[in-house]
Amino acid sequence: MKTASRLKPAPSRQALVPRESANTAISALPKPPAVCETLGEAVPRVLSEAGRIQFLYDKILDLAEDTRLMLQLHIHQLAMHMIHVGASDMDAGGPASNEVVWYRVDGVKKPHNELGSASSDQMDILILSLLSDAQVKKLINEYSVDFSYSIAGEDMMRPRRFRASVYFDEENLAINLRVVRDEIRPLDSLGFHGSVQKGLLFSSIRDGLTLIAGATGAGKTTTLDAIIDANNQTVNGHIVVIGDPIEYRHQSEKCIVRHREIGRGVASFKDGIVQALHQDPDMIVIGEMLSPGTISAALDATDSGHRVFSTIHTRSAIESIERIIAEYPSIEQDRVRARLGDVLNCIVAQKLCPSKDGGRVLAKEVLWVTPSVRAAIKNNNLSEIYQMMWEGTQAGMHTLEQDLHRLFRKGIINAEVALSYANNKKRMRQML
Repeated sequence: MKTASRLKPAPSRQALVPRESANTAISALPKPPAVCETLGEAVPRVLSEAGRIQFLYDKILDLAEDTRLMLQLHIHQLAMHMIHVGASDMDAGGPASNEVVWYRVDGVKKPHNELGSASSDQMDILILSLLSDAQVKKLINEYSVDFSYSIAGEDMMRPRRFRASVYFDEENLAINLRVVRDEIRPLDSLGFHGSVQKGLLFSSIRDGLTLIAGATGAGKTTTLDAIIDANNQTVNGHIVVIGDPIEYRHQSEKCIVRHREIGRGVASFKDGIVQALHQDPDMIVIGEMLSPGTISAALDATDSGHRVFSTIHTRSAIESIERIIAEYPSIEQDRVRARLGDVLNCIVAQKLCPSKDGGRVLAKEVLWVTPSVRAAIKNNNLSEIYQMMWEGTQAGMHTLEQDLHRLFRKGIINAEVALSYANNKKRMRQML
């Protein structure tokens, strides 16, 4: 293993792209630098996947700095092209990519053969040029590593940020890049009922748990950032954001906003929450609630009088409650159900649906935890909650099907999309 003193700058530092790369979309990429082929041919065939990756990374560290920057530039050009074509995600590398880059535009992922090709071995070297020693070690040990980095151009007002996930595809490496939007949507543009929007602010409710639910790519981070920004603009306080990785970095306004990234500033979500409790926060924002340890720490934070916001990978409000409770052994579930009933404030479950005019539109389900909802959670009567949302419009609640029907009536989506994205297909058919 090479010493830390030989490492290139970490990906969190700004990488520079030439003015022309920042200004214009690329019609075709130049071929990967010749050094990719040279390094690929030097790998001993007896090495395992992990040994091969470590060997290539060590060779990259031996390259001159300008050569390493040239390798990085190839990926940076692909990343900046995402901005110009309006893509949310990019995938490249590994045998599954067929040696071309894929972009997701308006929810549809397609190969872009016109940009040229790069072999899986060449992409391994290009991808490894982005990583630090610690990230390579995590990649080898855990078969995947996530990080964020910035790309700056001479004409840019601010660097463009991307979230990256590097992982193994058979014996080669693959990369997914996601654009971190550099503008925050105002909270009042997301269509929440006035009472719900007010309830998302610390000035109105000073403790409890709010969850933003949805699949990957459903815009959960966008909604969470809008909530953070609204609080940052309206109330004096301290917000601690714990992310893996940190995507949008909020500037402190009325609030001091601290960002703690997993693997760089803190070891885990659980550690970040526990440590935050000693840092005088008003609000704690948790990137994801995945494990019982994280969930328990989040509940502890709300019990101690803090406002907690987080995301969860579920399709609906009811499924979010079920998922949290199911993370615990059956002997503990009644206790967790009671705690969740006490601290839960709101669940927003959202999807991004294709609109008639192109692009995607937000459809969401909103559960505001009234005394009746709280009792249903504690008594394990979750089946009653759907009807409470259906009838709870005065409290700012509605089901996903009601919101899809609203979008259909406004002519924003068609009936097929409404039915396809509905959780309750039977109810959606009746409404249509």
